[in-house]
Amino acid sequence: MNLVLKTSLLGIFLLTSSCSSPQKDVKQETSTSNNQSTQTEQVKEVKSTKAVPLAVKVPDKPKATTTNSVKSTNSSNKQMHLVVVSDDLRFFQHETPTYKSRKFEVNPDFPAPGNYTVFSDYDKQLTIQKIKIPGDVPLPTELEKFSNTKTLSNTKITLLAPESNLKSGQQVNLRFDLQDTKNKQPVKLQPYPNQKTLGNARLFIVRSSSPLKTTDYIPATLLQDSPDGQISFASSFPQKGTYKLWLQFNRNSKVNTADFWVDVK
Repeated sequence: MNLVLKTSLLGIFLLTSSCSSPQKDVKQETSTSNNQSTQTEQVKEVKSTKAVPLAVKVPDKPKATTTNSVKSTNSSNKQMHLVVVSDDLRFFQHETPTYKSRKFEVNPDFPAPGNYTVFSDYDKQLTIQKIKIPGDVPLPTELEKFSNTKTLSNTKITLLAPESNLKSGQQVNLRFDLQDTKNKQPVKLQPYPNQKTLGNARLFIVRSSSPLKTTDYIPATLLQDSPDGQISFASSFPQKGTYKLWLQFNRNSKVNTADFWVDVK
């Protein structure tokens, strides 16, 4: 479940001539399983909120030779998850970029001017890119709501992890119960689309921090063999603070996103 954070291997960049020169530098913490380091991350200014072309360049691994055959382990066989969040964590978007010529490409839309962080999660490696879109930033429409229930259309989602039980530095099992609001029955989910690994859901966790860093992106592992109407993940909150969770699941051929704020003691 641990991510190895190596910005030397991956790099997010903008595929557009409309981007201006970097506006400023912010310090970004990166870490590996054995040590910690600090380096500088640049903020890219983008003039448009629509179809911003991003790319993540990745190195192809050398072919692995076995006694019977030669098996390729190149990047096209792996999947990248690219997560875009506003720095206040109000906005969330999950993309699965397309692999082309040793890089993954995607064209996400941004909802409004403001400051954003793009996390790229690939092959147990993680990098970030800061993006600034100048203009009038809209005021937030709602404050944090620390509720363990969420209703989306005809699906009620309940997070079974009361805030009082969430302790930093401890392994935690995050369970979500999904119930049909009309017949009160457990919801049967479809496989998560465009996912190369087994599973019917994804969970993304980001710690509220300023500025957002690679260490604020928290990995979560889907636990298999859950009954209908239940989704469980194993994770760990490394330190005290406020975190936002985005659960994505496929029901009736539509990917739904339920968000939850939690307070970790």
